[in-house]
Amino acid sequence: QVQLVESGGGLVQAGGSLRLSCAASRSIFSFNRLGWYRQAPGKQRELVVTITSGGSPNYADSVRGRFTISTDKVKDTVYLQMNSLKPEDTAVYYCYARTIPNIDYWGKGTLVTVSS
Repeated sequence: QVQLVESGGGLVQAGGSLRLSCAASRSIFSFNRLGWYRQAPGKQRELVVTITSGGSPNYADSVRGRFTISTDKVKDTVYLQMNSLKPEDTAVYYCYARTIPNIDYWGKGTLVTVSS
């Protein structure tokens, strides 16, 4: 069983920055896909960014150029640096990982609120 634990959410003013962290319970080398999704109130969960082993990140158009995914393979942690935040970025952000074979895991989420 894989556990993903997010942290770093909170309240920030528009234009500000936050960095989310996702700590995995096992080596992130074991995942063939990692990423972040988000769900705003009353909306469906949507992709923010995913990354495959050896591949380039795939960002949603709405966050490209503002958000950056990174990994720390020593700490088995995935980060999401979010800059130039907008009120429409307000959502619960979920960490995601896919193992081989294709089994998906999700964190419980961390709330990001951007005030105008």
